[in-house]
Amino acid sequence: MSTVAESIVKSLADYGVVSAWGVVGDALNPITDAMRTDERIEWIGVRHEEAAAFAAGAQAQLTDHLALCMGTVGPGAVHLLNGLYDAKKSHAPVLAIVGQVPTAEIGSDFFQEVNNDVLFADVSVFCQTVTSAEQMPQLLEQAVNSAMAERGVAVLTVPGDIGGLELPKGSRDPFFAPLQAQAAAPDDQIAEAAAAIERAKKVTLLVGRGALDSRQQVLELAERLQAPMVLTLKAKEGLEQDNRFQVGQTGLIGNPAAASALEESDLVLMLGTDFPYREWYPTHPTYLQLDMKTAHIGRRAQVSHALVGHVGPTLLKLLPQISSRSETRHLDKAVSHYEKWKDGQAKLADPNFNSSIVGKIRSLVDDHEHRIRPEAVAAALDEFADDDAIFTSDTGMSTVWLSRFITFTGKRRLLGSYNLGSMANAMPQALGAQALDRKRQVIANCGDGGLMMLLGDLRTAVTFDLPAVFVVYDNGRLGMVRLEQEQGGLPEFGTVLDNPNLAEVATAMGLTSFRVTKSGDLRDTIRKALSTTGPVLVDVLTNPEEVSVPPELSMDQAWGFAIAKSKEFIESA
Repeated sequence: MSTVAESIVKSLADYGVVSAWGVVGDALNPITDAMRTDERIEWIGVRHEEAAAFAAGAQAQLTDHLALCMGTVGPGAVHLLNGLYDAKKSHAPVLAIVGQVPTAEIGSDFFQEVNNDVLFADVSVFCQTVTSAEQMPQLLEQAVNSAMAERGVAVLTVPGDIGGLELPKGSRDPFFAPLQAQAAAPDDQIAEAAAAIERAKKVTLLVGRGALDSRQQVLELAERLQAPMVLTLKAKEGLEQDNRFQVGQTGLIGNPAAASALEESDLVLMLGTDFPYREWYPTHPTYLQLDMKTAHIGRRAQVSHALVGHVGPTLLKLLPQISSRSETRHLDKAVSHYEKWKDGQAKLADPNFNSSIVGKIRSLVDDHEHRIRPEAVAAALDEFADDDAIFTSDTGMSTVWLSRFITFTGKRRLLGSYNLGSMANAMPQALGAQALDRKRQVIANCGDGGLMMLLGDLRTAVTFDLPAVFVVYDNGRLGMVRLEQEQGGLPEFGTVLDNPNLAEVATAMGLTSFRVTKSGDLRDTIRKALSTTGPVLVDVLTNPEEVSVPPELSMDQAWGFAIAKSKEFIESA
């Protein structure tokens, strides 16, 4: 006869869960003890439960399979919330098993008691508390099936006196349901969409993560329509390589070519994307949106035509109804614009840029301390990283440089907090990715602010032999916040960080570390770091004045920057 805890662990191991992330303690002890004896699920004890949730969410996104994190009674459970919200907004199937006070004490304001069912109600697609052994395995089944079917977070609360109870005689093993098959949009929707596409003279594709499994069909659509393809950040990993139609990203981190491709189109065809920034959707084009979720249709831009279904099966039925086009001016203009922009960006990524005449003049304004340009850091990573490396990036300027200078080969993978926009995600997501395969290269693009927020879990990489490489864009700033302030006409305030020597901190924590202060040392150091065995941190002192301005500045934004810079100059004089 097995206990509740033993049944949970066996069932999850049988289902293919390979890691459990969390901090041990009281109510979780029966479950972690079951992992100790079963051994198929690796227990990875972190220093902060937020890191556990980020790591589990990363694993779920990389595998499209259930991942597991755990937090014990009260504070341990609360600490999971931020990482779980990232999993929710990233549509990652994560099971969080959280502790609770003994059942007899629930509702008595007992020591450390919080109401988990209320606490996790907004973040979860399933949230229930086990109050008797007889409720198992049904509650576990519902939790796992909900997380997988709805691509979200399920929370199962196990009070301290429940995990060790024996299951009733004759209890069955849990049954986890298969996933729903992909389906095309209805025929009438496809016919209407085809007619709208045929009427449009200039079509631009806006392609998101939902189209990653349909690369061939998306490229064929672009070919038939001679349409430029704007990629969301999440679509880079599968659609950037060998794609003559793509013109990069739009939005605050994007480029002018992508913004113009959307602006100059008659029809924007949104494929598997919920790109959230309404201000970057031009108002005059007709919008046609293809998404598997009806709730996503029209919530970002006013949609005239909708296709509710999966991208691949829908395009297979749509393509025969669309005629091929020979007119290429819209595509050629967008691609030419994009190539010119990339050429300009490449000059900034040259470590010797500041030594050129243009670089010396520019440095007088934006790099008077002669620190390393962050573009060069990302470009060096792109050059020396493995073709199948996994990249993570912190929210903010770290993501900007990655999006512009790291190219994706079709085998490289990309993770970040691109929907929640949390700080401190890159390092724990790298831990989660590395635990799936300790031989695969994993590179975290960390902001200094983000890394410091969960700094203690650098040690987790050492403790559990997770040989990730953590590259820190150390500009002593909350760079994106500074950009937001200046764009609004405010002088920089509260964004300066008095960082310690992060390389020395990392060395003290057991990592191999490098500190780069000169541009001439950058490429060799990055190459060496990526070939070093074990966890590595590279602390690169980058230029704090290097920020990414929007690809299209409004008059208000341009005026805001001018006013902000004037105020900063006056206050520093």
